[in-house]
Amino acid sequence: MSKLMFRQVAIFAAIFLVMACSKSDKTEDPDDNPGNPTTEFGKGVPGLVGINGIASWDAVSTAEKSRIKGWNTLFLHQSVGQDLEEGCKANGFDWEYYGNGDKINKGLMGGIFVDVGGIANGDPYEKIRVFREQMLNSRDEVKIGVFKFGYADIDDSNVTQVQNAYKTMVDELKSKISGFRMLHMTPPLVYSVESYDGNAARMKVGQWMKTTFAATDVIFDLQALESNDGVCQQGGVWRICPENRNSSSDPSDVNGVDTSDGQGHIGKKAGQRIAKALLMSIYNCGK
Repeated sequence: MSKLMFRQVAIFAAIFLVMACSKSDKTEDPDDNPGNPTTEFGKGVPGLVGINGIASWDAVSTAEKSRIKGWNTLFLHQSVGQDLEEGCKANGFDWEYYGNGDKINKGLMGGIFVDVGGIANGDPYEKIRVFREQMLNSRDEVKIGVFKFGYADIDDSNVTQVQNAYKTMVDELKSKISGFRMLHMTPPLVYSVESYDGNAARMKVGQWMKTTFAATDVIFDLQALESNDGVCQQGGVWRICPENRNSSSDPSDVNGVDTSDGQGHIGKKAGQRIAKALLMSIYNCGK
């Protein structure tokens, strides 16, 4: 073999070796490798998630969506929260049942206040107390806390007091639990817009949440989703839209069909759609 030919072969071999090494050293992006999803908990993206969250969740890859299943999360609520849990389940994301004193160590976990603390709707301060206790009991495990008021918890008489008690709880949990993320949820609406049924008062609390926490935390705007961004309203007071409320054509799996305008449970089909924005909110907490 001539010296010239030998040099050419050597050069081609060197180029091939460099290309092979470069390819093997490339780190795969988790989103490009759906067979190997990661549950890594990121820094999160604070802000408001409303109706836009539905399409945003649809656009997330399957591998990325699966990450939230590994994030220890507790969602405490009452009946409307059960509609949301069922909606998440219909999208392939089940919530593990959570009882009083359980550890928040099984990914997505959900419980109702009447089971966890024997608390009925209408007692927001006891709900806040119980939520705080459950979070601190799992301070070494929990990543995300999701608190949902009931529509009977807030009226014109207690808006400021509820806001103060809630913020005190949030501040304490953030100070005592390393890396803790609070996912806020604007309080639910009912169909009635009468002052005694509380939608206007709950809107005040929802707006306060957005003003107070949107720069640092994720806020799931349930009110926007229930009312179709305020399309369903009367005199400036938002209400749950008929197409989102449980009905004979779209009953709730858990709560059936409402019998009073002072209620606002979510239908099964509507819940599946609305729950996508809740799942997107959880994803944004650890994105």
